Amino acid sequence: MSRKIVHFVLVAALCLLPLNALTAADAKIVFKLSEIHPKGYPTERADEEFARLVNLYTNGEIRVDVYPGGELSGDEKVIIEQVKVGAVQLARVSTGSLGAFNKQMEVFGLPYLFDSKEHQWAFLNSPAGQKMLADLAPSGFFGLTWYDAGARSFYSKNPIKGPADIKGQKFRMIGNPILLKMADSLGASAVSMASAQVFGAIQTGVLDGAENNPPSLISFNHYQVVKYYTLDEHARLPEVLILNLTIWNKLNAAQKTAVNKAADETVAFQRKAWDAYEIEALQKIKDAGVIVTPVPDKSAWKAAVKAVFDAEAVPFAETVKAINAARPKK
Repeated sequence: MSRKIVHFVLVAALCLLPLNALTAADAKIVFKLSEIHPKGYPTERADEEFARLVNLYTNGEIRVDVYPGGELSGDEKVIIEQVKVGAVQLARVSTGSLGAFNKQMEVFGLPYLFDSKEHQWAFLNSPAGQKMLADLAPSGFFGLTWYDAGARSFYSKNPIKGPADIKGQKFRMIGNPILLKMADSLGASAVSMASAQVFGAIQTGVLDGAENNPPSLISFNHYQVVKYYTLDEHARLPEVLILNLTIWNKLNAAQKTAVNKAADETVAFQRKAWDAYEIEALQKIKDAGVIVTPVPDKSAWKAAVKAVFDAEAVPFAETVKAINAARPKK
């Protein structure tokens, strides 16, 4: 039998196969989703739920593989760069890290910008908050949704009874330039480093402490190397689920609808998981012997960083105005 005849017979046979037999594997789109936190952390659980829903709503056309625990990189800025160039398709990242790629995200570093969790979410769900997600496009990202990350507070080997006790201590600060300036204004030595390096730095005395939310003290084991955690709640940096913009633009309309729907439906799931885990984390921190000090009256802390807020808020005047307008009425 000649090659031409063999080729014709093979093509004819393939044409007789059901369409799904040809496309089930080859047409599937596979996305990598990077997550710096370990399996079981609230945002990681939301990532997994997002992956499940994307698979469900696209009828298996798109599969999302979640890589937790910094498996792809322990540095969020590295991962954001990889999403920007398309080497990694998706990532759940902090706005504190994203500000290096999109200036507007730096606004969340303004100290005491939000009065409460309710105030923060009133803004994030507002038209202005949703516009911030859309405005990630010029930076090369499609902002899918916001996630909760609680409030950030200082923890250290040394006592922190008030803002004056920050002076002279070496703290790891997330790489938001406003938060770095805030720490400097309090007399601290502010250090920016990857989350994965902080445990060893505190343990060896390179750092006195850091600042973060309660669940992160557990996920990175920082509660094992500090003695004091003061809940000054100086910042609320929401998390963002981002997708490479070029990849987003290549999806068809039905796929975009499905991915957006999946992302939207994970928000309530993530917030519920966050609230429960935050309580659990704080209890674990206390049980480990860390002295946890609530700060019901934050007026002294706010006064200490007011100059930083006033100076750094200028470029974000419209956003700050929208945030103030979203403040729940008492």
